[in-house]
Amino acid sequence: MGTHERMGRFLRQMRAEVSPADAGLPDFGRRRVPGLRREEVALLAGVSPTYYTRLEQGLPVNASVSVLSAIGRALGLDAAEMEHLLNLAGARPSPRELGPASEQPEEAREGTLRLLHAMKDVPALLLGRTTDVLAWNAAGHALVGSHLPFDAPERAAERPNLTRMLFLDAPARALYADWDEEADRATASLKLLAGRSPDDASIASLVRELLAAAPAFAARWEQPPVTLCQAGVKALLHPELGAVTVSFEMLALADGSGQRLLSYTAAPESRDEALLAKLRPPRPATLAVA
Repeated sequence: MGTHERMGRFLRQMRAEVSPADAGLPDFGRRRVPGLRREEVALLAGVSPTYYTRLEQGLPVNASVSVLSAIGRALGLDAAEMEHLLNLAGARPSPRELGPASEQPEEAREGTLRLLHAMKDVPALLLGRTTDVLAWNAAGHALVGSHLPFDAPERAAERPNLTRMLFLDAPARALYADWDEEADRATASLKLLAGRSPDDASIASLVRELLAAAPAFAARWEQPPVTLCQAGVKALLHPELGAVTVSFEMLALADGSGQRLLSYTAAPESRDEALLAKLRPPRPATLAVA
């Protein structure tokens, strides 16, 4: 399926989720399908019904950023969904115009690794652009990857990948109390990354692998939403800690590499914080001064 066809499918999916009331329109007559009619979206966006219909049909149409933005507003798209629409339309500079991404294995900067390992009290991981684990500190490894060798991220061919683990690794699947929610979130994030970087071989390879090997991923791939989840809460069922609820933050590095620092914390003075404290490496003993 080409980008025009994917954009048409995306527009149809988004239109089906908007009710006339959501769009501030009167709801006259019976509707054969849920959501707005094409004519209503065209009216709200200030374009002709024929033009909008061609977009939904996946026909080649040169759509400007301003027109797509108007359509996005009519459909109530959030920032991530709007970015995905623009990517599908090729209406902004993309990695394709800048040249293909390097196929060399990603590497972490030494300073970033020092920062990661200095965060001894906070479980943390350094992720590559496709959610490969480039490194983790001791607490981060104990929280999400204790069944894997600690040094696995150091070998490019063996690096864990959080998205692959979620769908294909039994211990990783068992870690999440609400696996379906986590799977929805991971698929939505990967979909946005794939739209941003259509020529990135590593992203395309991961998507192909999961489509072939993980029916639960394939079932989600063609469905909305698209989003980049940068913060939230996860309910975990840890093999040693038991049930524990953590907050996560995804911080993008400012060097344009696409690498992100993922950290996990818990509410201060809570039971969950006490449980996470058990994952901290032991502090070296201090010698008493005579």
